[in-house]
Amino acid sequence: MIQFNLNDTFTKALPADSVEENYRRQVWGACFSFVEPSPVKAPQLIAWSEDVAALTGVLLEPNTADDLKSILSGNKTIDGFKPYAHCYGGHQFGHWAGQLGDGRAINIAELSNNKKQWVLQLKGAGPTPYSRSADGLAVLRSSIREFLCSEAMHNLGIPTTRALSLVSTGEKVVRDMLYDGNPAEEPGAIVCRVAESFLRFGNYQLLLARNDNENLKTLVDYTLNQFFPELGKPSKEAYIALFRTISDRTLDLIIHWQRVGFVHGVMNTDNMSILGLTIDYGPYGWLEGFDYGWTPNTTDAQNRRYRFGQQASVGLWNLAQLASAFHPLIEDKEQIEAILEEYRSNFQVRFFDMMQSKLGFEGSHDSDKKILSKLIETLHLSETDMTIFFRELIQVSQETTQIQALSIIEKAFYKPEEIDGAVKNNWLEWFELYINRLKVMDKDQIQRAAIMRASNPKYVLRNYMAQLAIEKAEKEDLSLLKELATMLKDPYAEAPQYQHWYKKRPEWARNKVGCSMLSCSS
Repeated sequence: MIQFNLNDTFTKALPADSVEENYRRQVWGACFSFVEPSPVKAPQLIAWSEDVAALTGVLLEPNTADDLKSILSGNKTIDGFKPYAHCYGGHQFGHWAGQLGDGRAINIAELSNNKKQWVLQLKGAGPTPYSRSADGLAVLRSSIREFLCSEAMHNLGIPTTRALSLVSTGEKVVRDMLYDGNPAEEPGAIVCRVAESFLRFGNYQLLLARNDNENLKTLVDYTLNQFFPELGKPSKEAYIALFRTISDRTLDLIIHWQRVGFVHGVMNTDNMSILGLTIDYGPYGWLEGFDYGWTPNTTDAQNRRYRFGQQASVGLWNLAQLASAFHPLIEDKEQIEAILEEYRSNFQVRFFDMMQSKLGFEGSHDSDKKILSKLIETLHLSETDMTIFFRELIQVSQETTQIQALSIIEKAFYKPEEIDGAVKNNWLEWFELYINRLKVMDKDQIQRAAIMRASNPKYVLRNYMAQLAIEKAEKEDLSLLKELATMLKDPYAEAPQYQHWYKKRPEWARNKVGCSMLSCSS
């Protein structure tokens, strides 16, 4: 029998839905609804994170494996804990959507381990009152993407929810993958997600929209006391400090995304974590060619609201919506506007600092802003792989000539024949600036390389890699899933055994579904 160190703070502190029957409806005067997962036919544990198991204390051992599989598939609940789903709203693509909620996520435990609090949440475990017309289930395809990416992001040093397990259900789920009127059956699966909390901006927004200021205060006070006690007891000053902290964490998160070329794809306010975590892995992707205008989300293909270069601005817009939700408690427009202005100015500073680390600079120099703006302009002239470019740039030193430098990064170009004429001249001009900057640095090449390796991963979860793992897993071959999970544990290492993954996206993947085109059901 598995022993869980349960410590349920959320349902004890916050108002529950008064209706316990599980049917789709609007839920009023509550922050959550009690709901049990739906049993599945033939669960199989197909992926497991030892790192997350150690965090939570939920260990996979021979004498508990069957019991744990039943819990992680939703076939059994944990004694002493009533599963529940969050109630929240949100802005989707800039438009208020009203009540949304956990339509396919159910929290199955809140527990303590090593003086930290963790929530275990099953994604794809069946319908809840918030499922609207959906079935509350998930497919193997999207579940593999979430399992791999959650752990990959953590190992990149990026705040994120984690993934404990991946279970196949033995059932088929119907999905219209590209929303084009062609639904098909796919194998079902459930991911067990883990975080200190799954609270989102939308939890607070919905209470504001319903003029439920009493429960809004209860929720904000819970957030303050449970996750930010260092900010003091509930008061106007503490609420302001809380909003500033959330703003700062959100900015820090997005700077990390920009550093590694990650595009979330659907930054709706209901997908924004109050703790500054990457949450809800759907149509995400890493940049292949460096492109401020790229989005992996087919739903966003026309307006590109959530494109790579727009993520910081969207973060600010989302924070402004959260500010509105906090306003009844703060009632100080000037203080809120000052925090949002801090976000704007801090982004410029932090982005610049982050890019300096990617380029191997320490301190600042009069030429740095020119070097950075010239680089971004030049990267857009021809399709250039972001990950490979910055990783190969490590080899350039103050003794390197411009022509040699261009040769070093050549493997990052998708169309090397385009690096000619004006494009080539731009690159040579940029390398002249860059190499001259290296000559005035105090750091030697070894020290500079160490700075760059810490900021520029060699291995990231490119969409085509995830898709290959999915296709094998759908044929019950888990070898590639395991290989990628192992490789992504140390993405900054040279790891020559994985050199075959250090390459540009193959041409066959350029327009392949799952590799370049992803929907919100991905």
